[in-house]
Amino acid sequence: MIPTYDEGWHEDAVVYSLDVKTFNDSDGDGWGDFQGVIDRLDYLDELGVDCLWLRPFYPSPLRDNGYDVADYRGVDDRLGTLADFQELCERAHDRDIRILTDLVFNHTSSDHEWFQRAREDPDSEYHDYYLWTDDLEGAYETINIFPDREDGVWTYDEAAGKHYFHQFYHFQPDLNVANPAVQEEIFDVLRFWIDQGADGFRIDAAHPMQQAKGHHGHRLDDPMGLFKEMRRVVRDEQGDAVLLAEADDQPENLGHYFGDGEAFDLLFNFVLNVHLTYGVGVKDTWPLYRANEILPDIEGFGQWATFLRNHDEWNLLKLPNETIDHAREYFGDEEGDSWIFGRGHRLRLADMYDADHDRIAMAHSLLLSLPGTPVLLSGDEIGMGADLSLPERESVRTPMQWDDSENGGFSSADPADLYNPVVDEGRFSYEHVNVADQRDDPDSLLSRVQRLVHAHHDHPVINDGEYTIVDSGHKDVFVHRIDHEGTALMCVHNFADEYREPVVGFEVPDVATEKVVGTGGYHVEDGGVTFLLDPCDYVWLEADL
Repeated sequence: MIPTYDEGWHEDAVVYSLDVKTFNDSDGDGWGDFQGVIDRLDYLDELGVDCLWLRPFYPSPLRDNGYDVADYRGVDDRLGTLADFQELCERAHDRDIRILTDLVFNHTSSDHEWFQRAREDPDSEYHDYYLWTDDLEGAYETINIFPDREDGVWTYDEAAGKHYFHQFYHFQPDLNVANPAVQEEIFDVLRFWIDQGADGFRIDAAHPMQQAKGHHGHRLDDPMGLFKEMRRVVRDEQGDAVLLAEADDQPENLGHYFGDGEAFDLLFNFVLNVHLTYGVGVKDTWPLYRANEILPDIEGFGQWATFLRNHDEWNLLKLPNETIDHAREYFGDEEGDSWIFGRGHRLRLADMYDADHDRIAMAHSLLLSLPGTPVLLSGDEIGMGADLSLPERESVRTPMQWDDSENGGFSSADPADLYNPVVDEGRFSYEHVNVADQRDDPDSLLSRVQRLVHAHHDHPVINDGEYTIVDSGHKDVFVHRIDHEGTALMCVHNFADEYREPVVGFEVPDVATEKVVGTGGYHVEDGGVTFLLDPCDYVWLEADL
């Protein structure tokens, strides 16, 4: 069943990000699969999410967790079949849960047939799918996205007798997205997955797609034109399909990705992410004020996709320079193993907040009460931690911890056969952190996040109303208010490790005020509201004006 047509469905959605490989293994081979996701749809439905973002599941040598795609139209056979993907879409749609797939158009795997044909035959049409030079000294140079892993952006290929351009790893040659033939391939891939049941796409590396590339460092003449055409293609196939951009660009450039309402529908808000997560961690609200000041106004063009953590490193580069140094020291592990790529920590939220479930819950409350489309990372809702013994970003990509049985209930396989090992030692081990232990406990982190998700759904005013920050009189208490058509939603969050009692203006009678969700107390009188907040307390109030 296809969900009811709703062009604005993404505006009030709560998105849940998962990797099929590490979510749930249905057949005991050590790899998660589509049938495993289907088996856990009850859990996702109870949590309240109404959109799943599936990270790459295509055939791949998996040298970059599947972001090195070897076939855009296939399914890695360890994860299932195309029919399994179609079944997941159908079963999810029966529950009004939409499906976004992850598509990587900036580059392919060097194993992709296009690249193999390109390197073997310079006269092949595929040769110009990529970017080459036989004059390295005269070729354009720029910084590689993985500067401590790659020497640069050019790698020599023996078969071609030339160097090829890559902004990411050397096994991920950049596509020449300015080539009309490559653009047609992109459009055909979008059509293919919409036809299989997808409701839209997270477009990986949208910013690098429009960066200078190749020997002459040329750019797309009209990058927004490409993105607009991508949106037109998906909307022609399905009228309410959406595009979500991953573009960690400078704040002043972010508004362009919406193309005046004709390009991307959603854009990950990396600016808010790093400021919010840092501020909650250091118990100070100034980062949220700064984020509000430097973000562009996108009203009428699109919407932010907001998040606390994702499956990559926590990128700190949008903070002020002196703050980056503080964040590296403040959140890093003692050995310094968490710092990567010269820009961030490969830690989960629970690592960064010292396994404090009260602080993690409060951060989710803030995320879910701010304007935007919230995106939850699988495992954060139960407080999973990272495994720094794994290479690079794999540290935050361990299997979901379902219960305290072997392998955390993820798989019945021998532990040695798992795609990634489960966390089985320390305070974040599956014996201490798992869904089963938290599912029926009303005070658990999972239950609190579930209540917050449902509160978000029950209050579309969050994205429909006028958002303002309210002075709390405390540098560690953040208050914001959203007004819409005679109602006001007041949300208060205590970042401190101590009791706080802020008083803010609120000219409504007590009888017209109702607590929506949260652990904090309050009382309304004389045109104001006094909040009674223990450490990490939060509360949402709704009032008729």
